[in-house]
This record gives sequence, C-alpha cells and structure tokens, in this order.
Amino acid sequence: MGAGHAHKLYRQGHSPVHGLPPHCKLVAVFCFVLVVVCTPREAMWAFGLYAALLGAVAAVARIPAGFLLKRLVVEVPFVAFALLMPFVVPGEQTTVLGVSVSVPGLWGAWNVLAKATLGVAASVLLASTTELRAVLLGLQRLKLPPLLVQIASFMIRYGDVVTDEMRRMAIARRSRGFEARGVRQWRVLAASAGALFIRSYERGERVHLAMVSRGYAGTMPVIDEVTADRRQWAYAATLPVLALAVCLLGWTL
Repeated sequence: MGAGHAHKLYRQGHSPVHGLPPHCKLVAVFCFVLVVVCTPREAMWAFGLYAALLGAVAAVARIPAGFLLKRLVVEVPFVAFALLMPFVVPGEQTTVLGVSVSVPGLWGAWNVLAKATLGVAASVLLASTTELRAVLLGLQRLKLPPLLVQIASFMIRYGDVVTDEMRRMAIARRSRGFEARGVRQWRVLAASAGALFIRSYERGERVHLAMVSRGYAGTMPVIDEVTADRRQWAYAATLPVLALAVCLLGWTL
C-alpha cells in the first residue's frame, strides 16, 4: 500500500482504540450504525444512550469533544433538510413556539437528525483513530473487491497531487498580478482548469506506465498483513453489542 498517509481527521494517539486493527473498527462502526438505524424513533432515550456510548469511546480514545464537534459540521445539509420537514410533510398539525408544524414532520425531522448525527459521529471517531492507509488495509482484509480498494487508494494519493498542482498554479497566477474579481477573469480560470486537467491526465499516464514497468498486473502487493485476535474482536464488539441491547429495549419498552 505504500507509505503512510495522514489526513486532517486523524488525531495521533496511542489509546486502546487507536491500537485496534482497522477491520475490527470498520465492522464495529458499521454494526453500530446499523443498530442505530433500526432503533424506533419513538425511543428517544435510546439515542441519548447511543450518544453516551460514543462519548465513552471518545474518552477512551482521548479525542477532545471540541475536535469531534468541529468535524460534525459536515452534517449541516442533513440538519437543513430535517428543519424543513415539519413545514413540508403533510399530516396532523400542532403548534410549536406559535408556529403550526406537522406532527409526522417533527417525528421525521427527529429521526433524520438523531440517526444522522450518531452515524456521522461514529464515522468521525473512526477517522480520528485510524489512518487512511490503515482503513484501506482494513477494507482489503474484509475482502472488499480489490479493484475498489485500489481505486480508493489511488484517489486518495492522487487527490493530494492534484491539490498541490492547483496550489502551485494559483501562486503562479498571483505572482503575475492576477486576481479573480469578476466575470472577465473566468476565461483565465477556465484555461487554468483545462491545463490542470491535461497535466493530471498526463501525470496519470506516466504513473501507470511506471507501475507496469515495475510488474504491475492488476493487483497490488500486500506489504503489511493486518490480523486480529479474539481479544481484539471482543474489544471492538463492545460498542455494537451494547448498542444492540439498547435497541432491543427500545422495541420492547
């Protein structure tokens, strides 16, 4: 898989959560999100317990609350959609703060907001404690189609290359006195975008030829074999198992 690749969501640490094999964490997060989705929306207390479980994981991983909250901003589109539901979903009406809203819309907004927030928070915790390279190794260990893993790997690495190329082109434009102030400058920006596409395409061809010349035949060699023992699987299963117990209580109470 090559050298390690850091990302902005990752927070360096040496906690028990950081030390878990990546495929164990991937399975744990997937099962947790699945349990959250299956929880009845009327069991509002259950979602509070789910949040407490994620808070406990964050505490064990030594991830500050502020670090997580800042990265939950990605959820804003879901929040905007949820806030509109009480006004557009038909059904029985009720009054909240002097405004007439739909009862089914309120339940739908709560359902989307609660489950989306918990899912995003679980994903952020996974990204905060697992490097991208480790995630790819975990996906490979879970027998995800190798071609998809390779595409994801190349996309991550090549994304940085393209971003760095964009930065250099922007510096070159500014050094020549260019400033995008209006529609008249769009022509220059369009030309830059075209040049970036051509450079990226040519670079991709050169990289592919270099890989083929080194024996690439459609599969990447596995440098690090990631394994997990029963203790690590049991440790990772703690979160989804506790969440499943809460979900079952939510359906029975």
